[in-house]
Amino acid sequence: MTDWSTLIDACGSAGHVPALLDRFEADPSGVWSELMDHLCPLDTAFTASFAALPRLAEIATAGGSENLGGVLSAAGAIASCSPGLSEPDSPLMVFSAPIAVLHDLANRSLSQTAEAEEYVNLLQALLSFEGVETWDRSLSGLQTGEYEVDCPYCGVDVFVVIGHDGYFCCTDDYSLQGVEKSPLQPARGQQLEGLPRRLFERALAGGQVRLAHGVRHLFGRAACPDCGTGFSVSERMVAGWIP
Repeated sequence: MTDWSTLIDACGSAGHVPALLDRFEADPSGVWSELMDHLCPLDTAFTASFAALPRLAEIATAGGSENLGGVLSAAGAIASCSPGLSEPDSPLMVFSAPIAVLHDLANRSLSQTAEAEEYVNLLQALLSFEGVETWDRSLSGLQTGEYEVDCPYCGVDVFVVIGHDGYFCCTDDYSLQGVEKSPLQPARGQQLEGLPRRLFERALAGGQVRLAHGVRHLFGRAACPDCGTGFSVSERMVAGWIP
């Protein structure tokens, strides 16, 4: 039995968290913001946050499909704050049983999701339950259509556009007329390995063709419009990532 009074959340003593989780179960969409304010504000987790994972797994299992995405998103945000699996005291290991349940639910939900934004959110949750760092919180750029990186040579900020507005990079507001744009060079499917290949193939299998196309560009190459230096988009994104 968890002694919540010995744990903390963002506001201090976590003695109130069980009641908060009960209210979240009854109204996930209405209580989601309050739950995250206490358990995972600004990508920060606390002892009570990780202790809540078993209860969130129960809520996800018992709840209806219409609320499952929000529950998995909350649990995924908490899991993404955990140290990696290589750490002996990682909450991903301590709470491996509920994490496995959440992972299975996210995996199955992905196969049943057609809406692109929800698909990306579920994909990030899935990666967070696996302990994948950085990409468990940064794939949202494939949905918003933009990443911001810096040129490895001249240091200028570069906007990398992936999606509805095209596939290019620039150093100014790309909605303005006359802005110089440098086209992205997407990785070919056979060039993708490891996680990038898995993301690409998973998106294709899920009917998310635009997302799969975005993955190829995210793990492709760009050239700085100012100095012409070529660089890997994903490598610059990871280099500038601030958790």
